[in-house]
Amino acid sequence: MTPLPIAVIGAGLAGLACARALAARGIPTRLFDKGRSPGGRLATRRLEGLQFDHGAQYLTARGPAFAALLREAGAEPWTEPGRLVGTPSMSALPRALARGLDIATARHVTAIEGAPGAWLIRHLDAALVRPGRPLPDTEPETAGPFAAVAVTLPPVQAAPLVAPHVPAWGPRLAAVELAPCWTVMAAFAARLPLPDSLRPDGGPIGWAARDSSKPGRDAAAECWVIQATPAWSRAHLEDDAATIGPALLAGLGIDRAPTHLAAHRWRYSLVETPLGEPCLQDAALGLGLAGDWCLAGRAEAAFESGTALGAALA
Repeated sequence: MTPLPIAVIGAGLAGLACARALAARGIPTRLFDKGRSPGGRLATRRLEGLQFDHGAQYLTARGPAFAALLREAGAEPWTEPGRLVGTPSMSALPRALARGLDIATARHVTAIEGAPGAWLIRHLDAALVRPGRPLPDTEPETAGPFAAVAVTLPPVQAAPLVAPHVPAWGPRLAAVELAPCWTVMAAFAARLPLPDSLRPDGGPIGWAARDSSKPGRDAAAECWVIQATPAWSRAHLEDDAATIGPALLAGLGIDRAPTHLAAHRWRYSLVETPLGEPCLQDAALGLGLAGDWCLAGRAEAAFESGTALGAALA
């Protein structure tokens, strides 16, 4: 008899790692993600013939398992020793990791219903959902039944899904702290007199990089990604996106007019206070939680957390 699949909510690195760990044990999965493609913060924005890695800038591998995974996905070194990036874009990494997995994209999960061993996933077209606003008056679709459910969303988004089933997880999730990050994508007609990557001391900028210097990119494009510090991002979290680009360009000392300028707000970016263990799981219910927020603010932590949850659910 074919076993019921396991649902994985979130197809970022933790969700992909969880699904791959289950698949390696012969357990089918189905992933649900609100994005148009898998990857979460391993993201690339393409605009007007340009591309920007506007999420994670590079990855590092401290353990052999993650290093092997990055080699499998075609990551290449960039600037300093130990820094690895996807080629020809950061989003190429999750695309490689997602091969062979059943992923429903552009789906906003609204609820986990049903019962242990026969869970149902209620979900909407993500295009209908607006952050900070009530859900639309549209009947969600239902998928399932599923033998178990893995939730790999940020704690604030995961909490309402699991609260009806495991209320004890609420205080633990509330104790996790994630910082936001405003990210600016800028292109220029000529090369800027700056190194390929820099972390300014003080001011609003936490990181800036010549994105077009990464392997496999168009080196003539002069594309930059500029990320604000957590403190500045918090202070300006609800500012109009149109004001963010000029502010961060000024903070970096750039007085040259860009040929392209856009900003993206990551509400849940840097892990400041982690859970302190690889994942959360209720074996009797067949429910679990994973993400970088369980361990540390590194991509490898997301991989380790998702892998641990996949093994636990298996």
